[in-house]
Amino acid sequence: MTKALAALLAAALAVPAAAAPDLSAEGLLRDHLWREVRQAPTTRRPKVGLVLSAGSLRGVAHTGVIQALEDAGFPIDVVAGTSMGAVMGSMYAAGMPIRKIREFAATIKVDSGNDLTKTKLVSMLFFDKLLSSEKTEVMLREGLGGIRFDQTLKPFACVAMDVYTGEAIIFRDGDVAKAVRASMNLPGIFKPLEYRHRFLVDGGVVDYIPVDAAKLLGAEWTIASVTETDYTTARPENVLENLLQVIDIRGSYLSRQQRRLADFLIEPPVGDIGMFEDHRVVEAIEKGQITAASRLQAAEESLILASIPKLAEGWGPVK
Repeated sequence: MTKALAALLAAALAVPAAAAPDLSAEGLLRDHLWREVRQAPTTRRPKVGLVLSAGSLRGVAHTGVIQALEDAGFPIDVVAGTSMGAVMGSMYAAGMPIRKIREFAATIKVDSGNDLTKTKLVSMLFFDKLLSSEKTEVMLREGLGGIRFDQTLKPFACVAMDVYTGEAIIFRDGDVAKAVRASMNLPGIFKPLEYRHRFLVDGGVVDYIPVDAAKLLGAEWTIASVTETDYTTARPENVLENLLQVIDIRGSYLSRQQRRLADFLIEPPVGDIGMFEDHRVVEAIEKGQITAASRLQAAEESLILASIPKLAEGWGPVK
């Protein structure tokens, strides 16, 4: 690539977005490069990984992020998620239409697919017995159709934690519904899921933003949707809320460290949405979509720059 072309490329990527099409040489070059990246096979651009963070009910915002990326034709090659990110990610990777994913996300409630009811919580507190997340697996299996990891349309991975060793367990094979159930199995509330000689709980405790899982699937450039909580505004009023606050604080510290591993971040402003505010799920989805749409040009430019070395291999000499 000549110095003149390099200078033109730098100028193109420095031009801000405009309401009207940019017909300048720089704008046309940027648009041309994006079309080339979007249409290129992974041999001519980095393999793109979509990473969906943990985040309890806030994680439904990932649905809006996915929709904005899909609407823009943004290339996504592999998907990795933790906790609620694993739920949304498994459906997307399985090929479920975004309309159905959005419909599913919009109906999520605190006790969807589990035994998290007031009666069960009282039983847990008084009889020292953790709840079961078995209904979560049933719900997921109904939505995913019993799919295995090797049957998803896009390679998928999710993360859980072995409660007895503290290890992050990355699932890339076997039954998807059971792995996702493990990934969102809140510790201290649901009893550990015994699976493959492991005792598994929510992966958000050890791998809040699973960029490492996406890279295991071959991702060379990652875009992460992060739904971190703003725990400084929360005022827990009972034992359960205090426990969830501790988990959120741990997740926030992990998020600050792990976000540096992603190549690009989308952060919907959903930090004030609590686990029990299921009346705000539609709001969270919309915030995810709006935030992702506002970050699309920056994401495209980041991926263009990362793709230049591979793209340039197919370019002829510039005269």
